[in-house]
Amino acid sequence: MIKIMFVCHGNICRSPMAEFIMKKLVNEQGLQDDFLILSSATSTEEIWNGIGNPVYPPAKSELKRHGISCDGKRAVQLRSDDYEKYDLFIGMDSANIRNMTRILKGDPDNKIRKLMDYTDRPGDVADPWYTRDFSITYRDILEGCTSLLKALKKEY
Repeated sequence: MIKIMFVCHGNICRSPMAEFIMKKLVNEQGLQDDFLILSSATSTEEIWNGIGNPVYPPAKSELKRHGISCDGKRAVQLRSDDYEKYDLFIGMDSANIRNMTRILKGDPDNKIRKLMDYTDRPGDVADPWYTRDFSITYRDILEGCTSLLKALKKEY
Protein backbone atom coordinates (compact mmCIF):
# COMPACT_ATOMS: atom_id res chain seq x y z
CA MET A 1 0.00 0.00 0.00
CA ILE A 2 1.27 3.45 -0.94
CA LYS A 3 0.66 5.99 1.83
CA ILE A 4 0.52 9.64 0.78
CA MET A 5 0.10 12.73 2.96
CA PHE A 6 -0.72 15.94 1.08
CA VAL A 7 0.31 19.05 3.00
CA CYS A 8 -0.40 22.79 2.85
CA HIS A 9 -0.38 25.62 5.37
CA GLY A 10 -3.85 25.31 6.91
CA ASN A 11 -5.34 22.07 5.53
CA ILE A 12 -8.54 23.81 4.48
CA CYS A 13 -7.88 24.55 0.77
CA ARG A 14 -5.09 23.03 -1.30
CA SER A 15 -4.14 19.87 0.60
CA PRO A 16 -7.72 18.64 1.14
CA MET A 17 -8.41 19.41 -2.53
CA ALA A 18 -5.39 17.25 -3.41
CA GLU A 19 -6.50 14.52 -1.00
CA PHE A 20 -9.94 14.19 -2.55
CA ILE A 21 -8.85 14.69 -6.16
CA MET A 22 -6.24 11.93 -5.74
CA LYS A 23 -8.80 9.65 -4.08
CA LYS A 24 -11.11 10.16 -7.06
CA LEU A 25 -8.30 9.39 -9.52
CA VAL A 26 -7.28 6.15 -7.78
CA ASN A 27 -10.94 5.10 -7.40
CA GLU A 28 -11.55 5.67 -11.12
CA GLN A 29 -8.67 3.31 -11.88
CA GLY A 30 -9.77 0.71 -9.33
CA LEU A 31 -6.65 1.28 -7.22
CA GLN A 32 -8.33 2.39 -3.98
CA ASP A 33 -7.08 -0.68 -2.08
CA ASP A 34 -3.49 0.17 -3.05
CA PHE A 35 -3.47 3.66 -1.51
CA LEU A 36 -3.93 5.48 1.77
CA ILE A 37 -4.40 9.18 1.01
CA LEU A 38 -4.78 11.90 3.66
CA SER A 39 -3.90 15.56 4.13
CA SER A 40 -2.63 17.83 6.89
CA ALA A 41 -1.39 21.31 7.77
CA THR A 42 1.96 22.74 8.73
CA SER A 43 0.25 25.27 11.03
CA THR A 44 -2.35 25.14 13.78
CA GLU A 45 -4.18 28.25 12.55
CA GLU A 46 -7.24 26.26 11.48
CA ILE A 47 -7.31 24.02 14.55
CA TRP A 48 -9.08 25.22 17.71
CA ASN A 49 -9.14 23.27 20.97
CA GLY A 50 -8.03 20.18 19.08
CA ILE A 51 -10.84 20.45 16.51
CA GLY A 52 -9.95 21.43 12.96
CA ASN A 53 -12.01 23.69 10.79
CA PRO A 54 -13.83 22.11 7.84
CA VAL A 55 -12.69 22.58 4.24
CA TYR A 56 -12.98 26.24 3.24
CA PRO A 57 -16.40 26.71 1.55
CA PRO A 58 -15.08 27.95 -1.83
CA ALA A 59 -12.65 24.98 -1.99
CA LYS A 60 -15.48 22.62 -1.09
CA SER A 61 -17.66 24.23 -3.79
CA GLU A 62 -14.93 23.85 -6.43
CA LEU A 63 -14.58 20.16 -5.60
CA LYS A 64 -18.36 19.74 -5.73
CA ARG A 65 -18.42 21.37 -9.21
CA HIS A 66 -16.28 18.42 -10.33
CA GLY A 67 -18.39 15.79 -8.57
CA ILE A 68 -16.06 15.39 -5.59
CA SER A 69 -17.24 15.36 -1.99
CA CYS A 70 -15.00 16.26 0.94
CA ASP A 71 -17.73 16.03 3.57
CA GLY A 72 -16.46 15.41 7.08
CA LYS A 73 -12.88 16.54 6.38
CA ARG A 74 -11.43 18.76 9.11
CA ALA A 75 -7.99 20.32 9.40
CA VAL A 76 -5.31 18.32 11.21
CA GLN A 77 -1.68 19.16 11.80
CA LEU A 78 1.28 17.24 10.43
CA ARG A 79 3.22 15.57 13.26
CA SER A 80 6.82 14.45 13.47
CA ASP A 81 5.80 10.82 14.05
CA ASP A 82 3.97 10.84 10.68
CA TYR A 83 7.32 10.44 8.94
CA GLU A 84 7.46 6.71 9.66
CA LYS A 85 3.79 6.19 8.74
CA TYR A 86 3.79 7.56 5.17
CA ASP A 87 5.75 6.91 1.97
CA LEU A 88 5.36 10.41 0.52
CA PHE A 89 4.67 13.89 1.83
CA ILE A 90 3.47 16.09 -1.00
CA GLY A 91 3.61 19.85 -0.39
CA MET A 92 1.89 22.55 -2.39
CA ASP A 93 4.62 25.21 -2.30
CA SER A 94 8.17 25.97 -1.18
CA ALA A 95 7.08 27.28 2.23
CA ASN A 96 5.23 24.01 2.84
CA ILE A 97 8.36 22.04 1.96
CA ARG A 98 10.47 24.10 4.38
CA ASN A 99 7.91 23.71 7.19
CA MET A 100 7.39 20.00 6.52
CA THR A 101 11.13 19.41 6.74
CA ARG A 102 11.21 21.24 10.08
CA ILE A 103 8.19 19.42 11.54
CA LEU A 104 9.37 16.01 10.31
CA LYS A 105 12.90 16.71 11.61
CA GLY A 106 14.53 16.33 8.22
CA ASP A 107 13.98 14.02 5.29
CA PRO A 108 16.59 11.23 5.34
CA ASP A 109 14.50 8.98 3.06
CA ASN A 110 13.64 11.66 0.46
CA LYS A 111 9.90 11.41 1.10
CA ILE A 112 9.14 15.16 0.89
CA ARG A 113 8.21 16.39 -2.58
CA LYS A 114 6.39 19.28 -4.22
CA LEU A 115 3.26 18.34 -6.19
CA MET A 116 3.92 20.42 -9.29
CA ASP A 117 7.40 18.93 -9.63
CA TYR A 118 5.66 15.84 -11.06
CA THR A 119 4.37 17.95 -13.97
CA ASP A 120 5.89 19.79 -16.92
CA ARG A 121 5.23 23.02 -14.95
CA PRO A 122 7.32 22.64 -11.76
CA GLY A 123 6.73 25.22 -9.05
CA ASP A 124 4.00 26.07 -6.60
CA VAL A 125 0.29 25.24 -6.67
CA ALA A 126 -1.61 28.53 -6.91
CA ASP A 127 -2.80 29.48 -3.42
CA PRO A 128 -6.52 30.34 -3.62
CA TRP A 129 -6.40 31.97 -0.19
CA TYR A 130 -4.64 34.84 -1.94
CA THR A 131 -5.70 34.49 -5.58
CA ARG A 132 -9.36 33.71 -4.79
CA ASP A 133 -9.35 31.64 -7.98
CA PHE A 134 -10.18 28.12 -6.89
CA SER A 135 -10.55 26.91 -10.48
CA ILE A 136 -6.85 27.58 -11.20
CA THR A 137 -5.92 25.78 -7.99
CA TYR A 138 -8.12 22.85 -9.00
CA ARG A 139 -6.42 22.75 -12.43
CA ASP A 140 -2.95 22.75 -10.86
CA ILE A 141 -3.83 20.04 -8.35
CA LEU A 142 -5.56 17.83 -10.92
CA GLU A 143 -2.53 18.08 -13.20
CA GLY A 144 -0.18 17.38 -10.30
CA CYS A 145 -2.15 14.43 -8.96
CA THR A 146 -2.57 12.92 -12.43
CA SER A 147 1.18 13.13 -12.99
CA LEU A 148 1.94 11.85 -9.48
CA LEU A 149 -0.31 8.82 -9.98
CA LYS A 150 1.30 8.08 -13.33
CA ALA A 151 4.77 8.23 -11.71
CA LEU A 152 3.70 6.02 -8.82
CA LYS A 153 2.24 3.38 -11.14
CA LYS A 154 5.63 3.19 -12.90
CA GLU A 155 7.60 3.14 -9.63
CA TYR A 156 5.50 0.56 -7.81
